[in-house]
Amino acid sequence: MFRNALEPWHLLILVAVVIMIFGSKKLPDTARALGRSMRILKSETRAMKDDGALDEARPEAAPAPGPRTAPDAPTDAATTRTTLTDGTSGDRD
Repeated sequence: MFRNALEPWHLLILVAVVIMIFGSKKLPDTARALGRSMRILKSETRAMKDDGALDEARPEAAPAPGPRTAPDAPTDAATTRTTLTDGTSGDRD
C-alpha cells in the first residue's frame, strides 16, 4: 500500500511549503536555534550518563555538611537593626 510512498519530489514539495509558511528569512535563525538546542540536549544527556557512571563506581559516602550558622543569630527582621550612612538607625517609628 505504501510502496514508494516518499519520493524525492515529495521532499521538494515539503521544503517549498515550509519555506512558504515560515519565510526564507526566519529559516536560518530557526535552524540555528534547533542546532543549539540539540547541542544542549546532547551535553545534558552526556552529563547525566557520566553522573550515573560516577554514582555506580563510587561507594556510598556520608553527605557533606551544609553551611554553619550561629544558633543565636537574629533571624527576625524586627530584631535586626540597620545603621544608615548618616549614623541614624534604619528603624521607623
